[in-house]
Amino acid sequence: MPAANDRKIVLVTRRTRLEDLIARYLTPAQARFYVEHLGADFSDYEREHEVYQAQRRTTLQVLEQWGRYQVIERGFLPNFIFAPDDIVVALGQDGVVANTMKYLDGHPLIGVNPDPTRFDGILLPFVPGDLAKLLPDVAAEKRDSQAVTMAEARLSDGQVLHAVNDLFVGARTHVSAVYEIAAGGMTERQSSSGLIVSTGLGSTAWFKSIVTGSLAIAGSFGQPSPPASYDALPWDAAELRFAVREPFPSRHSQTNLVCGRLASEDQLRIRSLMAENGVIFSDGVEADRLDFNAGAEVTIGIAARRGRLIV
Repeated sequence: MPAANDRKIVLVTRRTRLEDLIARYLTPAQARFYVEHLGADFSDYEREHEVYQAQRRTTLQVLEQWGRYQVIERGFLPNFIFAPDDIVVALGQDGVVANTMKYLDGHPLIGVNPDPTRFDGILLPFVPGDLAKLLPDVAAEKRDSQAVTMAEARLSDGQVLHAVNDLFVGARTHVSAVYEIAAGGMTERQSSSGLIVSTGLGSTAWFKSIVTGSLAIAGSFGQPSPPASYDALPWDAAELRFAVREPFPSRHSQTNLVCGRLASEDQLRIRSLMAENGVIFSDGVEADRLDFNAGAEVTIGIAARRGRLIV
């Protein structure tokens, strides 16, 4: 066996929507009844599941020929320990790649699209059939990769959370988040729907929707028309962007520090003033979160580690 094959492959998979429904309603028949009772097409869930499982089997056939490999479902990522020389394969959607990358530290990550007819696959340049030729090149460090800047949230008690797309800081429920924010020499108390800190990769997603909506609202109230296009950051940009969602001005809350940029050495500091339900989570996964309640302070900046996406 070639020496390169000694490197273990870690395959990260996800549950399909059908599997999530069955987990909730216990049987396929009850899941079907629920979906069809609401007038939806249950066969679409079945087709998605069948395609994903078929591509999973194809991927596993390649890995069995390779040698050492391990399969984990993405829900177990927070507690999984990667070996330094592991090669990681994420079997789509794009969110699986982002959810996986934030737990890696320089590991090569291969995004595989299980269904190109269904998923655009911005982070999924490959299909399972590519792996047989791709893996030897990756193992021998002969394949190009794209660096991806990550954000880091570090609590005063030492807990750390990384983000590939964005960090959310706010309240778990539909109530106002109350906190003190400091950046660029400014400090103020705010009440809002929380704030987003975005990486270059995330600047094309949630952050873009916040900016687009804000500009449209300002335009409807007679402000200058928004620019024709939105300029997202490169994936490897040494910069983060932040935006406060729905800031509320009052006697006890200000709205001057509602957006900004964080360069390489810049930091955003936030102190929670919430008695309960304060959270920090990344990349849309609230289950993997840091509690952020009264007295807790978080420092947010560019992470030392970077993502490495094989292209």
